[in-house]
Amino acid sequence: MDTPEQLSEGIESWNTAMLLYNSALKEVGTKLEILNDEFQHVHQYNPIEYIKSRIKTPESIVKKLKRNGYESTIANMMEYVNDIAGIRVVCSFTSDIYRLAEMIGKQNDLTVVWVKDYIKKPKDSGYKSYHMLVTVPIFLSDRVVNTKVEIQVRTIAMDFWASLEHKIYYKFEGNAPEYISKDLKECAEIVSMLDAKMLSLNQAILEAKKAEDDKKKEQES
Repeated sequence: MDTPEQLSEGIESWNTAMLLYNSALKEVGTKLEILNDEFQHVHQYNPIEYIKSRIKTPESIVKKLKRNGYESTIANMMEYVNDIAGIRVVCSFTSDIYRLAEMIGKQNDLTVVWVKDYIKKPKDSGYKSYHMLVTVPIFLSDRVVNTKVEIQVRTIAMDFWASLEHKIYYKFEGNAPEYISKDLKECAEIVSMLDAKMLSLNQAILEAKKAEDDKKKEQES
């Protein structure tokens, strides 16, 4: 298989590179949907609420390369920008995040390059999410190319906070007043408490349902 380094000389255009990343998004997206369907079949429960995918814009890629001191070339883009193809997976509960991450890691044709757990260790801003960088083989007519996809897994509450934080900081171009940053971090703590409470409530519901089912079985026997 060709690595991005070996492939860089053969990439002739932006369109060729984007073909790879779009194909990788389709591959990973399909895998996630199959895992969700299988989980529903076995456990009668869907861990995934919804999935969003996107390709980074040319402007964002160039900006990121320049910020990290690299020339704006196709080769550098494929080598040093890991989040060109991105998939966001939103789950109901924090327990779903780790369950899904484990299932992704067991896929034979996906390679997990690294994991960043911002749930156990949130960013200073309060941001929480579980990030995985994976590579997936894309089969072209004349070669197979391992292509990178960044997967972000978070709860509905985490996604709500992250979306608003992005909008707020975008307005200030990354330099929000200190009091806004402080309030956002406090909101992140509230989101964490909400996630913990909802997970606890869900577990209580499951236990109550099991007790009810066990009682019915005893009465029927």
